[in-house]
This record gives sequence, C-alpha cells and structure tokens, in this order.
Amino acid sequence: MILPVYAYGQPILKKKAEKIVKDYQGLDALLEDMWETMYYASGVGLAAPQIGQSIRLFLVDTIQAMDEGEEDEGIKKVFINAEMLEEEGDLWSYEEGCLSIPHIRADVERQKRIKIKYYDESFNKFIEEYEGINARVIQHEYDHIEGKLFTEKLKPLKKKMLNRKLEQIRKGKVKADYRLRFLN
Repeated sequence: MILPVYAYGQPILKKKAEKIVKDYQGLDALLEDMWETMYYASGVGLAAPQIGQSIRLFLVDTIQAMDEGEEDEGIKKVFINAEMLEEEGDLWSYEEGCLSIPHIRADVERQKRIKIKYYDESFNKFIEEYEGINARVIQHEYDHIEGKLFTEKLKPLKKKMLNRKLEQIRKGKVKADYRLRFLN
C-alpha cells in the first residue's frame, strides 16, 4: 500500500525516533509499504518518520541511482536501529532532495565515508562501512531518524533563500506526484 509522505512542518520529522524490538508487530507489511511508497515517489531512500512512524527504521536503494554498468556498486537495504559509528573523510558537496520537502534541492556537504551499525529485516546485526553516494544516502536517511532534515545542513544564506518555499510546504501549498500529509 502506498502511504502518504509526511511533509515539512510535521512535528514527527523533528523528533528523535525510538528503537524497535525484534518481534515488532507488522514489520514485514510496513517494510513492503515503505518500499512501495519510496518507489512510487521516485525516492532512493525513505525513513519511517516520513510515513508517520517514529521508529528507527529506514531503507535505501542506490542501485537505481548508479550509472549504467555500475549498478553493482549500489545497495538495496533495510536499516533497523541504526547507530552511526564514524563519519570521516573530506566534506563533499552534492545536491540533495527529500520526499518530505518536495521541489527543493540544494547542495549539502557531508563526509565521504561512514561506519554504521544496524540490523536488517531479519534482525541480523551488521557493522559496515560505506562511501560516496551510498554513504550520503544513508547519512540523509539516518538524519531522519535523528529528527534532522537536510535543510538544517545548508549554509545560512541558502536557508534564508528557501524560507518562503519551506513555509509554502508547511502550509500545504505544494503539489507532488505522490500523496503528502500536511500539518493542517
């Protein structure tokens, strides 16, 4: 089932999400709905707070974002109860967007490499390292479960330039090719 995406201004997007237990009720159905919602909205990642669930769960599919012939460098994974262990390397700027903030894209600086601990959908524990676009998408989705949005990482002038557009989203005065849920 395709779920509505919670739009900028929804309080849940600013809340640090809670860990989930191994026998979390309805996890399989939730994951299926999240994958379907993400693909329908043409996303490469989706975090549970974006669909109104304040739990430490996100999924990523960067395979679809890779250049032709490099698809095997991408990842398609579920991250449960993720914990960022390291972020390192030079900062690099890359244009990001967010399903919760439609029609706004901006350059965000992030570190190139990460080390993350997480559980998969079967609650197998992993500690893995990622770099480049995989690291970036994970960092973006991880920020969601920490109650942070990519707009908070923007330089002050860019933030100020986007304030009016963000306010329009908060008020529900934006359209997207997928269902959005607004504050009002």
